[in-house]
Amino acid sequence: MTSAAATAWTATSYAAVIGANDRIRVGVIGCGGMAQGHMKSLVRVKDQDNFEFTAVCDLYDKRRDEAKAITGVTKVYQRHQDLLNDQGVDYVLIATPEHQHFNVAMDAVRARKHIYLEKPMTRTSDEGKRLVAALKASDVKLQVGVQGTSDMSYITANKYVEDGTLGDIVMAQIDYSRNYSDEGDFWAYEIDADAKPGVNIDWTTWLGSAPKRPYDADRFFRWRRYWDYSSGIASDLFVHRVTRLIKALNLGFPQYAVGVGGKLHFKDSKAEIPDTFNIMLDYPNGPTISLVSSMANGAPIRHMIRGSKATLTFTNEGFEILPERHMASSMQPIQYKREGREDVVLHHRNLMTVIRKGGVLNCDADLGLRGVAACELGTLSFRQRRYMRWDAAAMKPVRA
Repeated sequence: MTSAAATAWTATSYAAVIGANDRIRVGVIGCGGMAQGHMKSLVRVKDQDNFEFTAVCDLYDKRRDEAKAITGVTKVYQRHQDLLNDQGVDYVLIATPEHQHFNVAMDAVRARKHIYLEKPMTRTSDEGKRLVAALKASDVKLQVGVQGTSDMSYITANKYVEDGTLGDIVMAQIDYSRNYSDEGDFWAYEIDADAKPGVNIDWTTWLGSAPKRPYDADRFFRWRRYWDYSSGIASDLFVHRVTRLIKALNLGFPQYAVGVGGKLHFKDSKAEIPDTFNIMLDYPNGPTISLVSSMANGAPIRHMIRGSKATLTFTNEGFEILPERHMASSMQPIQYKREGREDVVLHHRNLMTVIRKGGVLNCDADLGLRGVAACELGTLSFRQRRYMRWDAAAMKPVRA
């Protein structure tokens, strides 16, 4: 798409959003399981939220057909560039594999489409910096799909952090664990025997900037298990958790990171990524954040922020603040009842409200980049077996 065409389309796009009863027209790029979860939830509220699906796109024919059936659209595309060139699309949901996030999102910015980009925002902080710069030079709104930030607990927690209720923040901890032991392997999604490269899958385009290799069904359907396309636990799970804490604590970039773990249970799995993985992050002047996960043990740990005066613990209902022993006589416990929740509808609704009326995104690209950097540092530490540092001047990870 030429820059002239993009400029011409911009005027049409805004006229459509602002002029035609504020109705937003949504296209979907990447129609696998994640996107289908979004679509099934969103079609139930499309009338009350005044939007409609108008186009879907996937490199696998079968998924395009499934998305068409869910949304009722008439326009289907194989190439995301063609969907972005569709003047009947104002807003795109990007739910491709992680290694495609950056290129597709950059194309969407150039096409002046508003964006809901599934987490992680990008595979690397370098990609993230480039995307943030492109967004700042445009009028495109981008929401990163960390849906937990639409739970107002984390914004509210920040008020108690900032006003000193918790004292000096020294530690925060959070986990995201599961147990796939009864399934014999982890993230081993079903492989569709109907899938045939060159017939109903565009494998070459799917690989994108990743290393070229012959078609591998395990990589196509189970891409989260391979370093070429994902960082596994870090980029699929930890990014959800650490971004919430970054928001609650109003943190920038980590100073140091260490990642540890391995394939400790699923030792014969084809997966390259660890089944058990932990990251510790040191932020400038504190706190230390611990991220805990295993795919072979689902026991949770308490999600909490530890301060010198009190501890804030997140719960399913919101959070509670309990004073430390030396503060017990002068400080009463605090209970917060949650507003909002971790929900794709609320997260899309927030983006649509900002497009129509302005306001604050619950997970904008700046926050998304900080989450990417935290997970990337821990992943690099694990893979290199080195302590890693964030070079604040160069804005990149380096060896400590």
